[in-house]
Amino acid sequence: MTISQIITAITSGTKTAEEITRYYLAQIADKNPQINAFVEVFEADAIAQAKAIDAKKARGEKLGSLAGVPVGIKDNILYKGHKATCCSKMLENYTAAYTSTVVKKLLEQDAVIIGRTNMDEFAMGSSNQTSAWGVVHNPADMTRVPGGSSGGSAAAVAAGMVPVALGTDTGGSVRQPAGFCGVVGVKPGYGRISRYGVIAFASSADQVGVLAENVTDASLVMEVISGKDAQDSTSLEAPVPHYTQHFTADLKGVKVGVPKGFLDGLNPAIKKQTQKAAEQLKELGAELIEVDIPLAKYSAPCYYIITSAEASSNLGRYDGIRYGYTAKDANGLADYYEKSRARFGLEVKKRIIIGTYALTSERYEECFLKALKVRELIREDFKKAFTQVDVILTPTSPTTAFKIGEAEENPLSLYLADLCTCQGNIGGLAGISVPFGKDENGLPIGVQFYGPILQEEKILNAAYHLEKVAK
Repeated sequence: MTISQIITAITSGTKTAEEITRYYLAQIADKNPQINAFVEVFEADAIAQAKAIDAKKARGEKLGSLAGVPVGIKDNILYKGHKATCCSKMLENYTAAYTSTVVKKLLEQDAVIIGRTNMDEFAMGSSNQTSAWGVVHNPADMTRVPGGSSGGSAAAVAAGMVPVALGTDTGGSVRQPAGFCGVVGVKPGYGRISRYGVIAFASSADQVGVLAENVTDASLVMEVISGKDAQDSTSLEAPVPHYTQHFTADLKGVKVGVPKGFLDGLNPAIKKQTQKAAEQLKELGAELIEVDIPLAKYSAPCYYIITSAEASSNLGRYDGIRYGYTAKDANGLADYYEKSRARFGLEVKKRIIIGTYALTSERYEECFLKALKVRELIREDFKKAFTQVDVILTPTSPTTAFKIGEAEENPLSLYLADLCTCQGNIGGLAGISVPFGKDENGLPIGVQFYGPILQEEKILNAAYHLEKVAK
């Protein structure tokens, strides 16, 4: 069922929230042992929430806009009284002391929080293979990765275990797994959604996003969780549109940017489908305009320097004293730190080391400061492009989902999986991946729209129309 169908069924009385919740709990019980998308299911809590919604309806009270809709939340989003481990041994026993703003908003609109989803450890990875709780399998092909770091959320939606799930996107971690799993993944512009209660990876790039079966569902959830939050100084003061009301009859008058050289080096199937998507947009009335974003090619190195440096700073708090695992048998302070931080996984350690190196006095100007300057230049390139066009079309990923363990001998290939998506985080842009065809192996292909900050309605509308012709 779509979100709209669930809401209609509950408000009309043809289904109860408890029936809907129990249905999805059964789906999770059946499919999760093979897919490993959920690391914990809040069964008792979810049923209690559903019963409360049914009781509310029985009393004749107005239901929230997401009444009875089960939602999965990524394991780095806080929900008071429940564990939030970032899929790391470092936070294995951490229980949230408060609820994040996004979860609070979902609960206020009568959504049912059904469980927490698997992820790459501390959101560092593009394949969901770095989780301390095991690899997530792609429902489209169980031998392949679902993408990362929000691979658990994407796989849960793709497998029908939940109609919608929250993820976080620091370099493409919502959109890339959406592309790999064949679902919709939307990342708002930086500041549209509060980060309060989201465990930080890289503060200047992290953003909560939505994974759903279709664009309409994603839009409905976006409306609920967006908006200014006094608890988050980086959230922006701006009205939140009713996104679905901005869906137009066609794309006449919409200008779609096609970046120069954006198809270079792509998997042939992805190149073909992206070209086909451009042609379909043109048939729908859109005007295709070539745009030049010359410095976008430097987004990946900028992204890895900046986010690793911020991760080095953010993860410094996990010293076993303030947060994290506490070593019991240490001999002195240095030994205490070493044994406490041994709980970090290899990928997290790599990025901490990269970030710490970039922040040293010898390398600060050469690495970190230069990356910040280039980031501003990249943002200016995108601003210029958006004076000519409404949205920009790109592939979501240079490849389709690769086999589990395939990239271990070439870790650089994992970093390049973010090549098309990290531009959005470096630029602070709104972005959405929408399924559009499959490759020769039957693996999903995603294409992506970028839009200006606080103008998510533009990318949602373009994706809505492309989604219709893709089916």
